[in-house]
Amino acid sequence: MRVLLQRVSQAEVRVDGACVGACGKGLLVLVCAMQGDTEADADRLALKISKLRIFTDDAGKMNRSVSDVGGEALVVSQFTLAADTSRGNRPGFSAAAPPDEGEKLYEYFAAQLASLGIGTQTGRFGADMKVSLTNDGPVTIWMES
Repeated sequence: MRVLLQRVSQAEVRVDGACVGACGKGLLVLVCAMQGDTEADADRLALKISKLRIFTDDAGKMNRSVSDVGGEALVVSQFTLAADTSRGNRPGFSAAAPPDEGEKLYEYFAAQLASLGIGTQTGRFGADMKVSLTNDGPVTIWMES
C-alpha cells in the first residue's frame, strides 16, 4: 500500500458539493492499494501511522503521535499514488490494485485505523472528490508497506 500522510489543522472531502468526511487536528491520509497488497499490509501501515511521532511536544519537537494529541484522521482513496511516470508524459496506473480489491483494502485500512482509537472518517471510494486541507507545518510524509 502507498500512503501520503499530511499533518493537518483541518481537512474535509466533498462529493457533489456535500461534505462526506472531515477531521480537525490530525492526519489526512491519502491511500492507494497496490497489486498484491494484503490486509497484513494495511494492518502494519495503520499501526505505524497511529504511532508515528510527527506532532510537536511542549519543547516544539516532533515527538507525539496522533493518538498522543487526541487527533483524528480523514482517509481518502487515491489510486493516482500508483502513477508510473517512467515512460512518456501520460502516467500509467496498472500497478494499482483492481477497483474491487482496492476498495476492500481501503475500507479495511480505515477500519483498522479507527480500531486503534483514532477518530476516523473517509471519503467515497471511486467518487470525484474535492479535498481541502490546512497542512500544519507543513508536514507531508510518503509511506509504503
